[in-house]
Amino acid sequence: MITIAIKGKDDGVLQKDIAADQDISLKYLDHIINALKVSRLIKNTRGRKSGYILTKDPGSITVYDIHNAFEPGLNIVECLEDKSCCQRTSRCATRDFWSKLNNLLIDNLKSKTLADLVEEQLNYDSVSAD
Repeated sequence: MITIAIKGKDDGVLQKDIAADQDISLKYLDHIINALKVSRLIKNTRGRKSGYILTKDPGSITVYDIHNAFEPGLNIVECLEDKSCCQRTSRCATRDFWSKLNNLLIDNLKSKTLADLVEEQLNYDSVSAD
């Protein structure tokens, strides 16, 4: 997503260029691209074998949105998602702890945007270029 946000403004970024930039295989990237397309976070610029662009402004895409492209929701323990998995959910102090921690994680992911990550990446890139 960072590579697409930085390099895919008009014509988009080719999948091979994303793979090279992120140092991952094309086969692995296929799965990532598919999930991001299904979630409508990215799209092809001109059909098959064309570049990818974002569907929204990077400032309106949160890390939580990106996470949800791969894992809908976030539950760090099973009982937060499925109360029937445990008979103690209504009287469990640790469940309350996990629930509060889970909410902090979600809030953190929602507070960071793709634009924030792009800015941080560009800062890293400028330091390493010096």
